[in-house]
Amino acid sequence: MERSSSTDKLQPLSSVQSGEGIDVTPDIYGLTVQFANVYMISNPNNAKEWVLFDAGTPGSSEVILAEAAERFGEDHKLQAVVLSHGHFDHVGGLIGILEKHPAPVYAHPEELPHLTGKMDYPRPDPTVEGGLIAKMSPEFPTEAIDISEHVKALPEDGTIPELPEWTWYHTPGHSFGHISLFRERDKALIVGDAFLTVKQDSLPNVTMQERGFWGPPVYLTPEWEAAKKSVQKLRELEPEIAAPGHGLPAMGKELKEGLADLAENFDEKAKPDYGRFVDNE
Repeated sequence: MERSSSTDKLQPLSSVQSGEGIDVTPDIYGLTVQFANVYMISNPNNAKEWVLFDAGTPGSSEVILAEAAERFGEDHKLQAVVLSHGHFDHVGGLIGILEKHPAPVYAHPEELPHLTGKMDYPRPDPTVEGGLIAKMSPEFPTEAIDISEHVKALPEDGTIPELPEWTWYHTPGHSFGHISLFRERDKALIVGDAFLTVKQDSLPNVTMQERGFWGPPVYLTPEWEAAKKSVQKLRELEPEIAAPGHGLPAMGKELKEGLADLAENFDEKAKPDYGRFVDNE
């Protein structure tokens, strides 16, 4: 029997932002697919070429590719995919995209077992302190996907071959190999799930995209001390723009103050008081 993967199970959850896009910067376009964001980074030297950061929820490949065709033309060229990590809502459209547009996929070495079919993620924790989505989390798939033909480990020096202006930073906690991207020129940060601007365990917050600064999703974060250090590391970069995996981008004073508050008060604002992953630390 063929093994299922995290790209197979469609999710009923959605937000008011689903299907909407936003220009984060002139060359970074964010698209919300259900309740997760993907980012399209255009090539300044070729209007047809682009890089995708994360790949949305299961079944989202057609939506993502239709948006790419709209922005870059029907003859667009996907140069590469960069993954913050391999959870279902960040790789859901990946296999469908690669079937039509084969391209290298870059991820941290510690994520590769989850992207080559070798190791599933830990199961979500519905007992964790949190809202309704935390209680629903056992429905979320955690099975590994297998894109062995495409996936490559990110270079150790922090570079990304198809994104010469960008540097990747290891920001573990939510997953062991989670990464974020930073560009010094405009201090733009694409953060994945290292921190969010919506409280991801709360169904009303996710549905209505209520603003705030929060830690990673509580039901799928196995290392809380590492998650705190990652937020503190990202604050030290002094970003001017931050594009999260869930929630709307933040910038300027709102970002500076919100990220500082989260970094300084992480245990109170982000870390749950109880739960399987908390109790195991």
